[in-house]
Amino acid sequence: MQVQFSWDDAQIRRVFIRKVYAILMLQLLVTLGIVALFTFCLTFLATYIALSCCGDLRRQHPTNIILLVIFTLSLAFIMGFMSSFYNTKSVMLCVGITALVCLSVTLFSFQSKVDFTSCQGVLFCMCMSMLFCAIALSILVPFGYIPWLHGIYATMGAMLFTLFLAFDTQLLIGNKRYTLSPEEYVYATLNIYLDIIYLFSFMLACFGGGRE
Repeated sequence: MQVQFSWDDAQIRRVFIRKVYAILMLQLLVTLGIVALFTFCLTFLATYIALSCCGDLRRQHPTNIILLVIFTLSLAFIMGFMSSFYNTKSVMLCVGITALVCLSVTLFSFQSKVDFTSCQGVLFCMCMSMLFCAIALSILVPFGYIPWLHGIYATMGAMLFTLFLAFDTQLLIGNKRYTLSPEEYVYATLNIYLDIIYLFSFMLACFGGGRE
């Protein structure tokens, strides 16, 4: 049996309005999320440049703390957005692995006689290698995802930032060839925080499983 509905039917009109506003809200939320992502990315870059390049600014209290808080919130939003693409178990696994690696590297850096602060050239060469690999992957990705190649790249990234964590930790300790001034506590915090975040992101790339 076919039933003819009229636009004047109040029930049909209410359903129609709900559908329109439900779809509209989804569109606005997606737009807001993308706008927020780009906004936080720009905020992250701006505060990072300010803290890294402006030595006088990062020593001024409380300006340095305010910038560090803004930077942390921006990067936390970006990492939260990235982590939302992985299932909860894999994210927690990567958090645990990252915590163990950071603890081990920190303890090793405090008692080791190996001077990581004198390995700046090696770290620079590794960074350049990672950059060229990233460019190569960006060219290959449009032609298909290559799991083993991306796995190798993520492993290299995790190893690189493990070394950076040891390097920055020994700069903090101050008993090696190079050291940081005690006035640079914000800069030292920034470096170690970034090492841990990047290490976690590469761990996600290695062990993270997508949501079903």
